[in-house]
Amino acid sequence: MKVEFAPLNIPLRRRLQTAAVVQWIFSFLALDKDTPTCGGRRSNWVRSWSMWRYFRDYFPISLVKTVDLDASCNYLFGFHPHGVLVAGAFGNFCTEASGFSKLFPGLTPYLLMLPFWFRVPFFRDYIMFGGLVSSEKASASYLLSRPGGGNVAVVAVGGAPESLEARPGALTLQLLQRKGFIKLALKHGAWLVPVFSFGENELFDQMENPTGSALRRVQDHLQRIMGVALPLFHARGVFQYSFGLLPYRKPIHTIVGRPIPVDQNSSPTKEDVDSLHLRYIEGLMQLFEENKGKFGINEDKHLSFI
Repeated sequence: MKVEFAPLNIPLRRRLQTAAVVQWIFSFLALDKDTPTCGGRRSNWVRSWSMWRYFRDYFPISLVKTVDLDASCNYLFGFHPHGVLVAGAFGNFCTEASGFSKLFPGLTPYLLMLPFWFRVPFFRDYIMFGGLVSSEKASASYLLSRPGGGNVAVVAVGGAPESLEARPGALTLQLLQRKGFIKLALKHGAWLVPVFSFGENELFDQMENPTGSALRRVQDHLQRIMGVALPLFHARGVFQYSFGLLPYRKPIHTIVGRPIPVDQNSSPTKEDVDSLHLRYIEGLMQLFEENKGKFGINEDKHLSFI
């Protein structure tokens, strides 16, 4: 087959057009398709941008440590609640604005995110710079099985379905049937750490979408097809406070709880998973009850699980 080369005098505009398509094609090929499941492509420089301090102070966001964590272990942080856009998880674990590395020396956090977003050119590289990685099982296993410890896989346990319930005052968590992260922790001997982010659900209002409503049926259907939830949220605008897609300026306090030791078990039984799952729920409830009064939640308010 004769190869027809492009002429040297092709206009610059056409060269740039070709280059744009080349990068687009490469973003879907094997060039780095495994990167989001193999620790990503984090950049300490990007994580330390001064812009993130302004992001932190907008709400503001704070990260609170309850106990020291041994850097020789790998950890699985369960983040609750999901909220609409997991702002607390992003601000605390994907930037250094709240001082994660100073609070937890020797630990490297990775926030797990739906694989869908890692198929978006440019955006996927941007989020990987902050330490976001795919939420596929292989991705979490890669982090939790790394020798030497010091790796933290942060999972928003409630996932996309929980975001559809995110509105001010909501204290219902999708957790009773969420046991995959428990099994992962057992298989790799990763210690579990419950994390509760007070204020996460206060950032946006959301259109009423009770279970069984027409809107909720559409949202559930789209989530099953696309893997992502589409909450119809609103809050304030850039230059006015009545409507828009910017979150309200509400404080977010993310509390990192006590670790739950986990012995490695490569073939955990259902009883093993259920037992550790119960211990995790108890640890999360204790974390919430010990701290709720500090952040304006009435004594008669408690977490509920579905």
